[in-house]
Amino acid sequence: MFDLLIRGDRVVAPGGVAACDIAVQGEIIAAVAAAGTFRDADAKRTFDANGMIVMPGGIDPHVHCKWYSPQPDGSVIHTDPPSVVSRAALYGGTTTLIDFARWTHGSTVQQAIEKRHEDWRGQCYCDYSYHVMVEGALPPEIFEQLGQAIRDGYPTVKIFTTDITPSRRGRMVDFGDIWEVFRVVARERGLCVMHGEDNDIVMHMYEKLIREGRVGFEHMAEVHNAMSEDMSFRRILALAQNVPGIALYFMHVSAANGVRAVREARSRGMPVYAETLHQYLMYTQEDYKRPNGQIYHTYPSLKSQADQDEL
Repeated sequence: MFDLLIRGDRVVAPGGVAACDIAVQGEIIAAVAAAGTFRDADAKRTFDANGMIVMPGGIDPHVHCKWYSPQPDGSVIHTDPPSVVSRAALYGGTTTLIDFARWTHGSTVQQAIEKRHEDWRGQCYCDYSYHVMVEGALPPEIFEQLGQAIRDGYPTVKIFTTDITPSRRGRMVDFGDIWEVFRVVARERGLCVMHGEDNDIVMHMYEKLIREGRVGFEHMAEVHNAMSEDMSFRRILALAQNVPGIALYFMHVSAANGVRAVREARSRGMPVYAETLHQYLMYTQEDYKRPNGQIYHTYPSLKSQADQDEL
């Protein structure tokens, strides 16, 4: 006998939308069958979802809960904690959140995961996990630690190819260390999660605009520009072609160039995936010119209407 039977006339499944019976046993969907397959007597409880949309729980693979956030006035705040964000997620149909366990120099990967548990364990209403985030010059011992983390059930490693801003120097991982991480992750059948921007271009543009006194947010798209995304994505993909078995996930794709680079890699059979963010689909660099336009910002910057169209 099943614990729960859901009957729906608009069930979203891999084959499309159909009328189905969904049988649940414990925390497992035990069966998705044609409507009428099961009797009410086959389950302890039956729920009539006709007229509703029934779909798998969403997975949000990019959240920052209780995350350190320095403010322009020098103060520090934290983003909302898991106890708040996970409630909102469930109301919206998202049942899994993936945050970040940030490794820093002087600690081990395993210590970084344990420290992140302090923010999440017993404080989240839905399923959750972490990407292991590495940064800066990587010590030789970290590579085995990453392999162990993957074997322990944390199969994704976040890597930055830029410091993002001059105030965050030390975030970028150089390509020699990225190569070593790729080899470990490929061997352990994990996934590398990439923030792809060309650091030389980004820092050059910060220096240039500061020198010229053009420091308003309306110029931000000149700094985190589409060319930078293109150069970084393609360099990452070229490296990946030399590491058999590596799989990649590009975070916050913001430009048409990035879309095309991912599309071309997938057409060659590479296991490459990507996400975009709602900001890029709702706003463009022109919105920076609006009053208080920085509220639309995220990194990398908003881009052009043509970039949005490609996304």
